[in-house]
Amino acid sequence: MVTAKSRMLTVGGKTAEDHFLERFFAEWPRCFNYLDSRTIENSEKELPECADRSEVCSKVDLYGAPWIERQCRCPNGHACPSSLYGDDGHTIVDKTRRYKLCEPVKRLPICHFFKDITWTLAPGGGPANATVQRVYCRCRPNSVTYLLRRQPHRSPDGNQGFVYAFACSPQSKLRCQHKEPCRLFTVRKRRNSQLEEVNASPLCQCPRGHRCPRRHTDPGSTPARSYAGVLEIKTYSGYCVPYRSYEEMTYGI
Repeated sequence: MVTAKSRMLTVGGKTAEDHFLERFFAEWPRCFNYLDSRTIENSEKELPECADRSEVCSKVDLYGAPWIERQCRCPNGHACPSSLYGDDGHTIVDKTRRYKLCEPVKRLPICHFFKDITWTLAPGGGPANATVQRVYCRCRPNSVTYLLRRQPHRSPDGNQGFVYAFACSPQSKLRCQHKEPCRLFTVRKRRNSQLEEVNASPLCQCPRGHRCPRRHTDPGSTPARSYAGVLEIKTYSGYCVPYRSYEEMTYGI
């Protein structure tokens, strides 16, 4: 296993990448378990009805080959938007994901950085143990979401779980230091499926004349760590690559 670490140390002798991984793997495993509970469907026949207009009815992932995960049926016979794009007036865009709502997103207020909860993830209970995602406000353009906190939660059928709350943050304007990763990828393959769930988290901005890998398979990305077990998560570190070198490695020019 190849280990790629930044040489820039922070408090306690740990890199920014180490701190990010500690927080990510402390909070996200249970959340990932929720995402396995919904079967990806092409029809809404077997889906429960959305409880309210803030609930996400479907999720589109455009990181690799596009795929759609249905969450619930819109009430009153309305169809959940099925467009892969984010300009249909019903979409919240977060990196490579598109969250579809039954109601127009313009009705949602704009979130305040670090303060307002933009959305929550919670176990829905029932035989399918479906994930329920509710959106409360919109992040400003060019901002990113992050896990703010989690709270214990008991579903109507008595099952214990957690509600994960996310907030908005402006993109980091810090310049990457020498041999410091600019982006961290966490890759998890779904059970009994070829689909991969990839979360790409920017850490810093590359200097002028360089670019940061957008995918974990791009030039400049190297395997960082592997976590065996139920989740089987792999991480990759993306490093700044000169534009010319990137074109040579990608296109051979």
